[in-house]
Amino acid sequence: MTTTPLAKRSVGTQIINYDAVIIGAGFGGIYMLKKLRDELGLKVRAFDKAAGVGGTWFWNRYPGALSDSETFVYCFSWDRELCQEWDINTRYVDQPQILSYMNHVVDRHDLREDIQLETAITSAVFDEETSRWLISTDDGQQYSAKYLVTALGLLSATNIPNIKGLNQFKGQTYHTANWPADAVLEGKRVGVIGTGSTGTQVITAIAPVVGHLSVFQRSPQYTVPVGNGPVSREAADDIKRNYDAIWEQVRSSRLAFGFEESDIPTMSVSPEERKKIFQRGWDGGGGFRFMFQTFNDIAIDEQANLAAQDFIREKISEIVKDPETARKLMPRDLYAKRPLCDSGYYATFNRPNVSLVDVKANPIEEITATGIRTADGVEHELDVIVFATGFDAVDGNYKRIDIRGRNNVSIKDHWSDGPSSYLSVATANFPNMFMILGPNGPFTNLPPTIETEVEWVSDMIEYMEDNELACTEPDPESERQWSETCREIADKMLFAKGDSWIFGANIPGKTNSVYFYMGGLGPFSEMLTSVKNADYRGFKFMSLSVPVRYAQKALS
Repeated sequence: MTTTPLAKRSVGTQIINYDAVIIGAGFGGIYMLKKLRDELGLKVRAFDKAAGVGGTWFWNRYPGALSDSETFVYCFSWDRELCQEWDINTRYVDQPQILSYMNHVVDRHDLREDIQLETAITSAVFDEETSRWLISTDDGQQYSAKYLVTALGLLSATNIPNIKGLNQFKGQTYHTANWPADAVLEGKRVGVIGTGSTGTQVITAIAPVVGHLSVFQRSPQYTVPVGNGPVSREAADDIKRNYDAIWEQVRSSRLAFGFEESDIPTMSVSPEERKKIFQRGWDGGGGFRFMFQTFNDIAIDEQANLAAQDFIREKISEIVKDPETARKLMPRDLYAKRPLCDSGYYATFNRPNVSLVDVKANPIEEITATGIRTADGVEHELDVIVFATGFDAVDGNYKRIDIRGRNNVSIKDHWSDGPSSYLSVATANFPNMFMILGPNGPFTNLPPTIETEVEWVSDMIEYMEDNELACTEPDPESERQWSETCREIADKMLFAKGDSWIFGANIPGKTNSVYFYMGGLGPFSEMLTSVKNADYRGFKFMSLSVPVRYAQKALS
């Protein structure tokens, strides 16, 4: 390994040089390492603060953790042989299955030797004199790289609400995204705060084993059955035979979930037929299938959305035996958050050891030494508090690293009015920094989008290497136009009218902003291709000191 005397290096510290440094060893970091190392021949190092690979799936080990993307599309499509060999035995994959798969991929392609675990990146600073990134880690080591690739994940910066008295609780506290291996819940009095996707999963999973479960619900949820279960050998073989057609459909679709999205408007059929179609979606399972495979306008038309709401509320009243509990569980707002699915969530509240606390009507006042006290003065005595309170999504992990671009501008200041990007993969004033699942990328099943972005970034880096270019970044106008495009599309969706982490609403004080491109993976891929074919329209390319070319053409 070589060293270099960069201007910002610490006295006496040897700086280790790489062509590229990758932050993160989840789906994005693993594939990025494979592309840059094995296909471009670059010297690459991937870092992760975790003790193992897997990203989100390393940390989220809570009971009931399950992907809501089906097994056959929640994987790497680029390893065709592995897709043919891998045993598809359940419709959906749980956390241990996903983590086993990702470790298998890393070992199968000999990637582990270039992944450095238990090492957190503390800062990454762009050196304008050398057009390289200076990267520091929590063990005091420094690295230099021409390219910095962030594969931090959308849902990885944990969110713990600031509740009075949190530190005085004498029992155990767990966050679902940092679940300890030695957690003991059997027979305990457990309180769960949060009823989003993670909350519904963990509540359903632990209810049969805990002594008593108190669910502290701020917002009731629309959720449908997941429909998980075994996959027959015939069905698995059929998937493998149709591999190419399946992935062609996935990449050209909007959602990339592996099903044909409906082209039927909700109100174009009779009430009786509408109920039959909803019932088929309920029986078949899957949150995204229910919202997008039944009808084509649930996410954009309020009348259609109301019909879906009414169907789910009717199901809640049928399933939940206690009328008051059913009333509390019934959402009254738009069905316009990330579509949830479950393994028996509503029925869980029929159990005698489960109680529901409506903290919107009766807020949490304080966490005490022995439990949680609500505004009515009741102290709910607990042995364990589980925070299923989600994440500071999309840009949260970026703000936890000291990332500085041109003129020493920090990413926090650059995104002070909300995160932005050009095409999700880059942002102005941060040269040679490429983001996998950066702000304003597609709202989809994630592995196909990750593959799309990794392949595009790899192509751009190859272009730069072939043309001996020093660095690149988007021009601010192209980034502004992409943000406007994402906002215009989001405003046509009902999602924009709801309070959701999709727009940052789960974090107090966070700017309500557009975080996703809602136009779908197919159109997004076409946009990436058109930018590439137009000599990377919207990017400027520079030598060490003087711009050699500036592509100023606006997005078409």
